[in-house]
Amino acid sequence: MNAEIISIGDELLIGQVINSNQAVIAEKLASVGIRVARMSTVGDSVPEILTTLAEAWKRAQVLIITGGLGPTHDDLTREAVCQFFQSDLVLNPEALEHIRTLFASRGLPVTKNNEDQAYVPRGCSVIQNLHGTAPGYFFQRDDRSMAVLPGVPYEMKEMMETFVIPHFSRKGTGMVIRSKTLRTTGIAESLLAQQIGDISVLFEKDSGVTLAFLPSPTGVRLRISAGAPSLREAERRIAYVEQKIRQKVQKYIYGENNEELEEVVGRILASRQMTIAVAESCTGGILTDRITNISGSSRYFERGFIVYSNESKSTELGVPAEVIVAHGAVSKEVCEAMARGAREKAHTDIGISTTGIAGPTGGTEEKPVGLVWIGYSDKGKTLALRFNFGNDRRRFKERASQAALELVRRMLLKIDS
Repeated sequence: MNAEIISIGDELLIGQVINSNQAVIAEKLASVGIRVARMSTVGDSVPEILTTLAEAWKRAQVLIITGGLGPTHDDLTREAVCQFFQSDLVLNPEALEHIRTLFASRGLPVTKNNEDQAYVPRGCSVIQNLHGTAPGYFFQRDDRSMAVLPGVPYEMKEMMETFVIPHFSRKGTGMVIRSKTLRTTGIAESLLAQQIGDISVLFEKDSGVTLAFLPSPTGVRLRISAGAPSLREAERRIAYVEQKIRQKVQKYIYGENNEELEEVVGRILASRQMTIAVAESCTGGILTDRITNISGSSRYFERGFIVYSNESKSTELGVPAEVIVAHGAVSKEVCEAMARGAREKAHTDIGISTTGIAGPTGGTEEKPVGLVWIGYSDKGKTLALRFNFGNDRRRFKERASQAALELVRRMLLKIDS
């Protein structure tokens, strides 16, 4: 069963609002075996909406429409849907009562525009909106289904979870679609693909499994998807491919699905009852933020030092001034001293450090923009590794913090770099 997602709103077309609804809808449809074949975005124009609906209605068995159900003049989805189905509007008493109750609970008078939202296309099943004023509509015509939902993400999500997905679960599609994501870091997409090799040899014949490479500034996600007659079979097919991938690139895989690297590192530290301190220069606190963003991080995170100036590196961490003068603040020697100083000052098991040139200014031929040293220190060893993360300042900081966490993970797990 194929589906199309149509998002409506000028704000999406001009880039004013990021369309996060599509990903949520697609994931939820996949959970009941409905494959999304196409996504499209159309502006607040009845003719444009009608044209898009007509084309999608011919191609897909399921249409999910979001946006344009609000109370203002530019919310035109309801009008377009009525024209599409040659329907008029009728009052839905339950929706009207909900709107009045909602406004009363907020101590606000009900506006006519909001009361008008209780008028719905004749012939639809009404999807009540527990979190807003615009109800959704559900149509079934022969072998086609259309859900029309608000564009507000949390309103749309609730309607998908309580009405749309249960409807298709009961109906049954004869197919279950599942995905699993392996999260990698420390290797470029092209090199990762090269190490994995010919992906066709990973799959069993006619298994319906696919593998997608999803790169980002901090790593590459490997998404394995499988369609099968049962959940058990879909998971078996995914596990088969996962095992093959892990045999080839295991050391770069730090987590699964939505796991972040700071979660994984924190879990290892907590399980070993180890503590860590951070000394940051070029990353300016983002590494500390990531570590402490995990609930329970107080079990292993002792403190963070943000030492941006040369003087602070010496006064806060004990980095000898002569080392800074001799080698420069962005150097292996200073980075190692920072990591060691953080560990010793905080009396922790591990110290990590970052020092670099985030740019876009400040680079030299010897030390270009993007250069960063990542340091690690424990009671047995102290070291620093050199990287270059480019001249985009924010991306540089994100990638440097990722490299620091990955260095800790590899040292703890004794994984060769």
